[in-house]
Amino acid sequence: MTETRRVILLRHGQTDWNADKRFQGHSDIPLNEAGLRQARHAAGLLVSLRPDAIVASDLKRAAATAYELAERTGLPVEFDKGLRERSGGSWEGLTRSEIRERWPEEFITMDIPDGEDMALVGNRVNDAIERGLGRVPEHGVLVAVSHGAALRAGINRMLGFPPEKREALGPLGNCSWSMLGPARSGAWRLLEHNAASLPDESALGDDR
Repeated sequence: MTETRRVILLRHGQTDWNADKRFQGHSDIPLNEAGLRQARHAAGLLVSLRPDAIVASDLKRAAATAYELAERTGLPVEFDKGLRERSGGSWEGLTRSEIRERWPEEFITMDIPDGEDMALVGNRVNDAIERGLGRVPEHGVLVAVSHGAALRAGINRMLGFPPEKREALGPLGNCSWSMLGPARSGAWRLLEHNAASLPDESALGDDR
């Protein structure tokens, strides 16, 4: 059956570790003041898309971002651990320069020796989104609030990209989002990526 729903995949706002370029992973770092402002701004835009449900990672930075949208919409936030960031193992808390110095080869490919495999991350994010879609009516909108690497892995999985193409998508900025919607084939297609403004009608309808 053709999927008729749309999914907005929203990255959380800035944290102090983001500002310092530290790998966060499962470390439970809260939003800083800039991140709270970003979350409020994003919520003020996304509310106009009239989401039907909000699901979020249970880590503080994603939860606080989701709550800003929940306050605008009156919707509850459903937490799903499947939307957590990629576990970074021994890289968590280190800056990019520290990681590059200690693991120069692994840094290039982002293959964390004791971290979570990106394919597994993509699978669990996809599964969490599928669970969230169960709460959304036909032609409805789901907002999934998560983390940069996790969302890219999830998008890759939903679009069917092979592992060697996982870098085809650029990164998501803090409180930027991607939107996926139905293709005529019934598969997902990417309508927007790393957006921080509302889509025009061409992104919401077809492209005939």
